[in-house]
Amino acid sequence: MTRTEHAGHGEYTLDELQQRLHIAVDPELLLLALTHRSFAYENGGIPTNERLEFLGDSILGQAVTVKLFRDHPDLEEGELAKRRASLVSSAALAEVGRSIGLGPFIRLGRGETMTGGADKPSILADTVEAIIGAVYLDAGGDAATALVLRLVAPLLLDPARFGAAMDPKTSLQEIAARRGAPAPVYTVVESGPDHNKHFVATVTVGGLAEASGEGSSKKQAEMAAALEAWTALSSH
Repeated sequence: MTRTEHAGHGEYTLDELQQRLHIAVDPELLLLALTHRSFAYENGGIPTNERLEFLGDSILGQAVTVKLFRDHPDLEEGELAKRRASLVSSAALAEVGRSIGLGPFIRLGRGETMTGGADKPSILADTVEAIIGAVYLDAGGDAATALVLRLVAPLLLDPARFGAAMDPKTSLQEIAARRGAPAPVYTVVESGPDHNKHFVATVTVGGLAEASGEGSSKKQAEMAAALEAWTALSSH
């Protein structure tokens, strides 16, 4: 496997992604980090990025926790926890993924590709975590932590984000009112057995924004959708 192997569905190479990440990663590990389960299923059940995602989630959480603890000696535990949650949320990680143009590099199945999977917050967020896990395995903890801090640095500079993450539905309602838009409207679809429900919420803010979020409860899904919509409206 070479450094110039193509990833995703376009003419995007692993070299290009490494340049955007500002770090060299073993190409086999990086390709694995980009492999969504839908692609794996269509290609004979090859390994997916889910184990790397599990690892990266832990590294991300630790790096952000230590950063907040050191930078904010005046904040109480509860406030630190809320800020951490805002920085490691799917909406925040999806924003990170979009900021480095990650979507086209992700290896997706045909169905996910046709339904815009490369820009779905959950897929972007999971892939960012998987890449962090790959960097940890290839280059070690210090390199993985440095990558995390580079990726979340723009988020740390946006104080409004912390308020939105703590109460995204109220924050979205406020920004809608400021833009003269109608109140956000939510629709929720649930699936799965009673003991393992999965919810997908979609929020529409007039003609200004539409976003989706997922969760294990209706409230969690609506909050994820609200934060995604707030992030989109705040960026322009």
